Amino acid sequence: MGRSWKGLKIAASCVCALGKAFTVGIALTQFFGANTSAQAAETIVVRIGLLEESISLAELQKAADTGAFPPSLKPYIQGLSEQQRRFFLEGLKMSVPINVVSINRLLNTQLGTTILNDVSTAVVRKDKAGVQALRAGFVLGATAPQGLSVLSFIAAYPSKYLTINLPQALRVAGSLNTSFWRTQQFMLAIAPQLDPRQPQMSFSFDPSQGGIAQVQVLNLNLNDQKRVRNIPVDVYWSTAATPEKPVIVFSHGFASIRTDLRYLAQHLASHGYVVAALEHPGSNGTNTNSAIQGKNSFLKPQEFLDRPRDISFVLDELEKLNLTANNPLQGKLATNKAMVIGYSFGGATALSLAGAELQLGGLKQRCQNKLNVLSLGEGVQCLAQGLPENSYQLRDERIKQAIALSPTTSLLFGETGLTKVQIPTLILANSADKTTPALTEQIIGFAKIPSPKWLVGVLGATHLSVKDPSTTLDQKEKLNTPFSGGEIVGDQATDVRRLVNALALAFAAQMTPEASKYIVFLTPDYAQFASTQTFPFRLVTEIPPEAMGLVNEFTGNQISQP
Repeated sequence: MGRSWKGLKIAASCVCALGKAFTVGIALTQFFGANTSAQAAETIVVRIGLLEESISLAELQKAADTGAFPPSLKPYIQGLSEQQRRFFLEGLKMSVPINVVSINRLLNTQLGTTILNDVSTAVVRKDKAGVQALRAGFVLGATAPQGLSVLSFIAAYPSKYLTINLPQALRVAGSLNTSFWRTQQFMLAIAPQLDPRQPQMSFSFDPSQGGIAQVQVLNLNLNDQKRVRNIPVDVYWSTAATPEKPVIVFSHGFASIRTDLRYLAQHLASHGYVVAALEHPGSNGTNTNSAIQGKNSFLKPQEFLDRPRDISFVLDELEKLNLTANNPLQGKLATNKAMVIGYSFGGATALSLAGAELQLGGLKQRCQNKLNVLSLGEGVQCLAQGLPENSYQLRDERIKQAIALSPTTSLLFGETGLTKVQIPTLILANSADKTTPALTEQIIGFAKIPSPKWLVGVLGATHLSVKDPSTTLDQKEKLNTPFSGGEIVGDQATDVRRLVNALALAFAAQMTPEASKYIVFLTPDYAQFASTQTFPFRLVTEIPPEAMGLVNEFTGNQISQP
């Protein structure tokens, strides 16, 4: 996928210190035929095969101070447009408002480690200490009077000569995703300080811990004769279930299965909730496997309508069970006050049920114009262009709350579809998500949703981090590409799943007499308290002005929060 200069400029302005400095370094590579992501305190040495070129730090500093290129740099800038030259000079002068403690903590997260490892592959060091040297350059560069910048990073890099493997540097540059880097900037903007602090609230118990009730699973095979849909459902419940607590329905992601969040279903059931995890027959793993064999299509446009209707149908059937004599669930199901939890494509399903209107006019135009797809999530949404109408309203009045984990929203709901959400909604966004990048798929959409709402950001988590470990066993063999792979799953993502357990339980409790007991866990203080060194957590109920400015800058529109 090609990168435009405009895209480079957006990426280069990333406030995430690591991403920003490196991205600008990549831009310098493309301007000069050199890359300053790794440079000696005095000289950058650029290697292309057996050939080498050198550029001094003094020359770059002079260009930054004067706003003009010194004669010694003229050979490097021949052939560049005026816009490209301005971008280069602006990149040299750019500084990052992050202190040394914060950058050090950021680099110690899972996200920081991953990026440092990637960037180090472009640095030629005989002692193979590239990662440590890069870390030192960022940390020491942040102590400079002007703060962390491209030049202070270069000057702080612990080597007299810094040699760059240009072909590898360009490969790393090609993997940059504008929305990914903007996401890192946004995460820091909603919580600029990554320093640990004492929360202002006290927490008398841990909502991430399981309840005392013994969980049972009732397997149902429901048949919607009207739509010719066979819908398997696993109902997690316990004898502690009461009609005072909402029924919770779970919608899985594209090409997946109903056990995506089995750990969460068991957790909620152990606290007395009834959880119905269903499988959408037109977009589950079975359907995808059949499509691979050429037996059917991967995803029919009708599936965008059928998924929410699957949820409504399951609620209808559960209501019948609630009235069925001798059924173990009789009298335990409050189907008239349900909560939906959706993951990925299922997150869009949840938002549709919450009142978000499918607005497909813009989607059809963009996808027909051969949209340059930046994520798999956008590609899936483009399949909705086959629907005959431009708008659809799929709200189910029985759904009173919604949780959307890494949902797809960028194209499906148009400009105003999300403004029609009518219930309390919690959105979770993972900063290292390649499949549904947080900025484009969750953060921009969150800004449009009316309050009450919560946005939870997890720095360093990936798209699959929230999934049950039993469903991510295949990830070890996946190649790490700009669009997929590199997933943080299994034991590595235990902290993320623990947070999901806590938040989902606290959110569900807002529909019970225990609401006041659990509301403390839906606060920024709890997110800070629950954070770990690997995964800092952030929670806001409204996007702060500074971060909102980043959103508007990225979209080119002035989005007003309801």
